[in-house]
Amino acid sequence: MKIHKAVFPVAGLGTRFLPATKASPKEMLPLVDKPLIQYVVEEAIEGGIKEIVMITGRGKNAIEDHFDISFELEHTLRGKNQNGLLEEVQRISNLVDFCYIRQKEPLGLGHAILRAKDVIGNEPFAVLLGDDIIYSDIPAIKQLIDVYEEYHSSIIAVEEVEKRDISNYGVIEPKEVANGVYRISNLVEKPLPDKAPSNLAIIGRYILTPEIFNILENTKAGRGGEIQLTDGLKGMLSHQVIYGYKFKGKRYDAGNKLGFLKATVEFALRRPDLGEEFREYLKGLKLTE
Repeated sequence: MKIHKAVFPVAGLGTRFLPATKASPKEMLPLVDKPLIQYVVEEAIEGGIKEIVMITGRGKNAIEDHFDISFELEHTLRGKNQNGLLEEVQRISNLVDFCYIRQKEPLGLGHAILRAKDVIGNEPFAVLLGDDIIYSDIPAIKQLIDVYEEYHSSIIAVEEVEKRDISNYGVIEPKEVANGVYRISNLVEKPLPDKAPSNLAIIGRYILTPEIFNILENTKAGRGGEIQLTDGLKGMLSHQVIYGYKFKGKRYDAGNKLGFLKATVEFALRRPDLGEEFREYLKGLKLTE
């Protein structure tokens, strides 16, 4: 079965970016001139996704507004003959079909995905987390979809991380079955560096089969009363094979300040309209004390 639907869990509070996210969703923080969430949406569309299910929370209306029609703005741009900007604004509102479901309490990533059960139905689907911005020739989620079409089982994106950082991630216990494809025998959430089963960390891109919903419904809440996706995936291992795939591309952890700054600089440098001038600026930059 082809994968046409994707779930975007965007109900998080964005506490790592306070106070900027006190009244504005972290997903709407601008990366050069587009909000973070738009990069991920465009990745999904380029990967063949036709319908996106946003799992939102209170204070996230700006996300819905961004992908909706803006009559007043379009009228103003049309009146000023700013046709280039008008076309870009209209393009955003016609990217893809969206469905919005409210997660009333922050009860974990597993719970957020479970909220999409009725919309997804009995289909395999993608999950994309907005904290991870991935620059690649082939969209990262398309790479995972291609692997799914070969193995017909759940696929988790992974990448190698430094040992000192391993305790910030879920980590897989892998057995390589093909170039960059690993059969997963266990998943460990945020292990100590000397206890980690590998250096392959789970990244915010997944292809999941619909069996995950029944697993999550029977997964006990962990710390903080949250249902974790990692726990659900561990439970799923007894029912089906799960694979990890080391995607090709560069990931930016835009969920923390340093990662966000790195993404901003590097995406700007890649821009044909900004890159050269910005590069010269950085070369001559001298900060006064």
